[in-house]
Amino acid sequence: MGRWSEGTEADRKYVIRTMAFTIPYVAVNVAAIFGVFDQIIGKPAAWVLAAAVAAPIVGWIWAILSLMQASDEFVRALMAKRFIVSAGLAMAIASFWGFGESYANAPHLPNWLIFPLFWACMGVMTPLIRTSR
Repeated sequence: MGRWSEGTEADRKYVIRTMAFTIPYVAVNVAAIFGVFDQIIGKPAAWVLAAAVAAPIVGWIWAILSLMQASDEFVRALMAKRFIVSAGLAMAIASFWGFGESYANAPHLPNWLIFPLFWACMGVMTPLIRTSR
């Protein structure tokens, strides 16, 4: 069998939940890239679009917290440590860049990049943080 069959039930649920939030997130963003929503940009209806794109982020956080809850104590502590370190690192990088924008004329980056930055940090931290201590 494949890797999918080797995971726990919690792992499978996490993958399903993550995909359930990823697919609409990607679909809305791809549609935006191709101009589907251009007619509402700058209008009050654009707030609905902003909420629709941001909503899956709440879902992803719920999915990872659900995985943590379903895991044993060691895995839960390890994931929490990785999550906290990744969030802190992402905030530090975002703050550094924000101060660079304010004081050093660095080019502006949109605030929504904090979430992909968090996941990039999580990708880096996961193999580096191997103990819950």
